[in-house]
Amino acid sequence: MEKIEIQNLKCGGCAATIKTKLQNLENVQYVDVNVDEQYVMVNLHSSEDLEIVKRKLTSLGYPPANEPNGFGKKVKSYVSCATGRVGKEQSGIDH
Repeated sequence: MEKIEIQNLKCGGCAATIKTKLQNLENVQYVDVNVDEQYVMVNLHSSEDLEIVKRKLTSLGYPPANEPNGFGKKVKSYVSCATGRVGKEQSGIDH
């Protein structure tokens, strides 16, 4: 199990997007997102898969805590957040 501290994680909508997108990656067995403490827990097949997960998080606007967090990544996180909120509403999950 790998713990990845991330940036720009604001709410359950963000968490829903992260969980959905990471679960779609090959070799990701488990995903949990902690909004309050701003981290993601993943269970992976190999250490090489960790870099793939980190790249995916960055592309969604949630870079690891030790990486640069420019304006573009912050904007992407708002889009990911909105997408996650819509998905939660459509599935009937509470915020």
